[in-house]
Amino acid sequence: MRWLTGWSGEPHGAGGPSPNGVRPLAGAVLWTGPNPLWAVGDWRPDEIRLVSLRPGADPVVTSGPPRPGHPEPEDTPATTRLAVLGRCGATDAELAAGLAAARGGAVRHLTRWPGSYTAVLRSGTRSTVLLTDLAGAQPVFHTPWRGGTAYATAALPLADLIGAPVDTGHLAALLACPESPEALGNGTPYAGVLRVPPGHSLGIRGGRPYLAGYEPEPGPDRREDAPAVRELTRALLEAVRCRVRTTAAGTPDPQSDPERPRLGVDLSYGTASATVALLAAAVPLAPGPGRAPARTPAAPARTGAVKGSWARRTSTEPAEENGEALTAVTHGDEDRLALAVDAPRLRHVVVPPGLPYTGLGDDPLAGPLTDEPGPALTAAARLAARFRAGGTDHLTGYGARQVLDGHPARLADLVRTGRARELLAPVAALAGADRATAGALTGTVRTPVTVLRAAHRLARADYADALDDLAVRLTVRHFAEPAGTAGASSAADLAWNVPGPAARWLSDEALTTVAQRLRIAARGPVPVEHPGARRARLALHRHATAYRTLVQAAEQRGQRLHAPFLDNQVVRAARLLPDDTRLQPGARPALLRSILTGAGRTDLPADWGRTPRPDRADEARAGLRLAADGLAELFHHPLLADAGLIDLSAVRQTLASAAEPGRDLPPGTLAGLADLVATELWLRRIAARRHGSCWTGLPPVERKALAGRPA
Repeated sequence: MRWLTGWSGEPHGAGGPSPNGVRPLAGAVLWTGPNPLWAVGDWRPDEIRLVSLRPGADPVVTSGPPRPGHPEPEDTPATTRLAVLGRCGATDAELAAGLAAARGGAVRHLTRWPGSYTAVLRSGTRSTVLLTDLAGAQPVFHTPWRGGTAYATAALPLADLIGAPVDTGHLAALLACPESPEALGNGTPYAGVLRVPPGHSLGIRGGRPYLAGYEPEPGPDRREDAPAVRELTRALLEAVRCRVRTTAAGTPDPQSDPERPRLGVDLSYGTASATVALLAAAVPLAPGPGRAPARTPAAPARTGAVKGSWARRTSTEPAEENGEALTAVTHGDEDRLALAVDAPRLRHVVVPPGLPYTGLGDDPLAGPLTDEPGPALTAAARLAARFRAGGTDHLTGYGARQVLDGHPARLADLVRTGRARELLAPVAALAGADRATAGALTGTVRTPVTVLRAAHRLARADYADALDDLAVRLTVRHFAEPAGTAGASSAADLAWNVPGPAARWLSDEALTTVAQRLRIAARGPVPVEHPGARRARLALHRHATAYRTLVQAAEQRGQRLHAPFLDNQVVRAARLLPDDTRLQPGARPALLRSILTGAGRTDLPADWGRTPRPDRADEARAGLRLAADGLAELFHHPLLADAGLIDLSAVRQTLASAAEPGRDLPPGTLAGLADLVATELWLRRIAARRHGSCWTGLPPVERKALAGRPA
């Protein structure tokens, strides 16, 4: 796990260590003084960029942590520093200009560079500002500590610092309503450790934390489709180029596996991963150490539809001469989208598909310990095998569905803005899908009526009443029957808040706790967003958090997994897309096709992107059958039951049913079981962990694994 940590203020207090005696283990100090900052883990030198500005001097930009034995002059109240950690496409001049502008208090521009990174700004010696990203893949956490505030880009080290137990109330909310900030708040699975919401900055002045949103809400004005698609194309091109060119031109990572290829793409995410792979294969690489410039035609003609596009049609020279080959990892025929066009730089590696839940019965404590539970924990072995075959820098299409989504709740936004006629195309598509699977009566009559009624109901629904209604449903355990058709599923999503797939297996006590949180939130301020835009944004936050858990669970040491779709600039560009464009049938493949066309790929087949996504349910059920004995042992005496979070008999019955071949399961069952199994694994690994393993200089603390039953 890579993380960034520090504290601000004047920590003090009797009976404990001074901040001068506490250090993160294996941390590289980035700056010292009353507000120190460390980078912990296997950071690469080019992933740490520091800018310092002193009165009367030009900005100084460096890469990597400061070298020992080369101390800088002591900071003064007029000294300003900026640390950017991660993959950032800004030049040194842009970093210096950004720091100069930030001295006046403007920080949003620090989040507008290509890439995915965390920015930390220090003004003088007492004030620190940290910036999260819009999706939530680069979070920031904080906690009070000895009169000041400690912060980090991981929650587990802060919990280790203060000896925080697990907050079972937060776990109950995470299982019952995973997309509802009204239930989750700004908490984390650790009592006393708080999370900065995506799109916000954490300012610490005088040791006290202050949260502020830096991103204005998108306006309700009608937006045009073509400019939005052009901006989306530009943003994604820059996001991919930022990874490919920086990686290819940089020095080899000393901690990476020399046998692993430098660049890789993952073709396990369908159309989105194929798009990233084709864009990456088209990037002209900058000359690097020992690499001659690629030979290209003297004056290649631009073929892109985007003004200023860097993409040009390359020559027909061998792949080795046009640039490094990209290892394309696939499970078989899932890369057919990328193979459908000429991409000579893609070299395909087929890995066994594997099954989720592999190895869970051997030793539940042997897996990785992540910041929080997530479904990736149930498939960590499978994911690790796939990424092991990938590149040192491995690009994925993760997050495209949520960034470009046509979330069903957006149908209500069309009604609220007086554009109800634009519901016809998406509702007709749902009706056609249900006619093919559920019969003419359902598709022709029930689906349109159900979806249209739900859209109008949500458009008129009061936010506070919706939270109260959900609280009542949780309290009396009134869960709607799982949807079996596309129309019914979309209608169920047309709500301000919906229960998570694991909610039906929670105990009465846990559901009552979550209901109380919802009732309190219902008395708070009403969101200014439309319900559909809000649901889509929260779905993105949830998936970005799941992606971060996936990275911590499956990324190999020295390797970097990249999700360009989760970059700030890509998320911003996608927000410009009109709702009616998102909701058209086949909208996401059409958008991705437009992006590739704008990048010069005009040779896509007519049916590109229309192949349905493979169903993973059979793989999940096969994994459950193979791991049945191990899962039975896992839930013989689970910590989830000790904490009062689950109805154990119901969970055991559902696990047995899911392992039976041919047994019909309601939709959402497999996702809910994955959440429960992942949470139990995570709890056991947290309970077995030794306190203080992230820090040196901490006294031993007697700490309970759980904070008790939800309250």
